[in-house]
Amino acid sequence: MKKLNVGLVGAGFMGKAHVVAYSNMPKLFWPAPAMPVLKTICDIVPEIAEDSRERFGFEKCCTDWREIVNDPEIDVVSVCTPNNAHAPIAIAALEAGKHVICEKPIASTLADAKAMADAAAKAAEKGIISMNAYQYRRVPAIVLAKKFIDEGSLGEILNVRCTYLQSWSADPDSPLSWRFQKDIAGAGTLGDIASHVIDIAQYLAGDIDEVVSMMKTYITERPVQEGGVDLLGTVKLGADAPRKAVDVDDEDSFLVKFKSGASGSIEATRNAWGRNNFITVELHGTLGSVYFNYERLNELQVCWAKDPDDRRGFKTIYTGPAHFYGDATWNIPGMNIGYGELKAIEMFDFISAIVNGQQPSTRFEVGYRVERVCAAVAKSAESRQWEKVED
Repeated sequence: MKKLNVGLVGAGFMGKAHVVAYSNMPKLFWPAPAMPVLKTICDIVPEIAEDSRERFGFEKCCTDWREIVNDPEIDVVSVCTPNNAHAPIAIAALEAGKHVICEKPIASTLADAKAMADAAAKAAEKGIISMNAYQYRRVPAIVLAKKFIDEGSLGEILNVRCTYLQSWSADPDSPLSWRFQKDIAGAGTLGDIASHVIDIAQYLAGDIDEVVSMMKTYITERPVQEGGVDLLGTVKLGADAPRKAVDVDDEDSFLVKFKSGASGSIEATRNAWGRNNFITVELHGTLGSVYFNYERLNELQVCWAKDPDDRRGFKTIYTGPAHFYGDATWNIPGMNIGYGELKAIEMFDFISAIVNGQQPSTRFEVGYRVERVCAAVAKSAESRQWEKVED
């Protein structure tokens, strides 16, 4: 079986998620399209790099990502760094002939996103694969909704409503990680989580053409985190900790018009007490509706207009062996999958794309398209009017 040597840059939360995905993918999808080999892990903090090498089972570690990019033995590069480092690492890796999977959002600026998409298109001519890690569109229930749409079961799509609500930054004593700093993250909630539901909305209903938006920042300063991995909202640093300004958005709400003629709305916030990872997607068509709630990951609610009046309503489809990826995850109905399996599904799609020589559905151009929508949302919040998404 073909082996692919992996170099992973960034040993924090998402780095761990990629390691789990590389390790579990062959265990779930067997025979695997190829066997990932954990070759080198990189982190700028030497102690974290060495600890991660031992913890995750890599052969080597380093503190300079260029060692991975310039290593002729490395076939695949995972980019799991803060957003402002995505472009230089991914572009250098693509130019070195490495296949690249990069976490979302694709970059911290629109210019960097375009540069990454251009580099990926050039590399694709040589058979090099790029992938932006939008894993939520690979939830089997979401893929099932896509099937219903593509086969015409929902008719013409009229309306799309998406939310992504979290609470981890609602506490003003949660630390000022890089996710609250524009020069590193590029945006706040918009790039961090709204991008996910923008991707899902475009996956299901086609490209967004125009937006009108509001963006708000509720907590204007936060206590400074001292080094180490991103703590997100897992700790409180207290009133005595030194504080710095927050210069990104906490909440985004916007109306959207699709090129197809459908309309809709998207709402995202990290300041919603009681919501942990609350992603919802609802589509209404001329022949029916679908509804998905990530907190019930293994279910899809469907309603068909053709049902008799006295029994029309939403019914629940429980995803399992009969549905997408069901034969590879758990072969007993009701044996639910979770985030770990979802990242393994994502990695299966990535490795399969490498072996088959076909760009995945979330290639860099798709990530760049999401970034163009985000740019239009930010522009509209300033202009207070409808803004077109750049083509």
